[in-house]
Amino acid sequence: MDDIDRRILKLLQANARTSLKTIAESTFLSSPAVSARIEKMEKDGIIRGYHAEVDPMKLGYHILAFINLDVVPEDKPKFYAYAESIPNVLECSCVTGEYSMVLKVAFQSTMELDLFIGQLQRYGKTSTQIVFSTHVGPRGVDVED
Repeated sequence: MDDIDRRILKLLQANARTSLKTIAESTFLSSPAVSARIEKMEKDGIIRGYHAEVDPMKLGYHILAFINLDVVPEDKPKFYAYAESIPNVLECSCVTGEYSMVLKVAFQSTMELDLFIGQLQRYGKTSTQIVFSTHVGPRGVDVED
């Protein structure tokens, strides 16, 4: 990966709908050359997809929370399948520390969140933090050298 690839990634992370023409102008390459570089980064797994960033609040999901969960290793495969089946689970990561999992979830009400936490507790102990505000939102990784 060179500086031009990094510039392409930076542009796509800022706006995945940036046109090939705009990227080409910014990188001083032809559109076919930019397209080839993007295809290679997709093939290499550097670019994993293109997504729209949606505001959960505008869709009625007023409760954003992080749930820590302590899952025993032998229950992880069953738990992962369960977590993947719940659309309210936005992210699920295996982590170090007192808890083995951290989930980012969005719900329309605290009652729904409470029901979900009750279901989660069959997998282990939980600790929940409800988000009041987010000052640094989701963003791409730094691709600068």
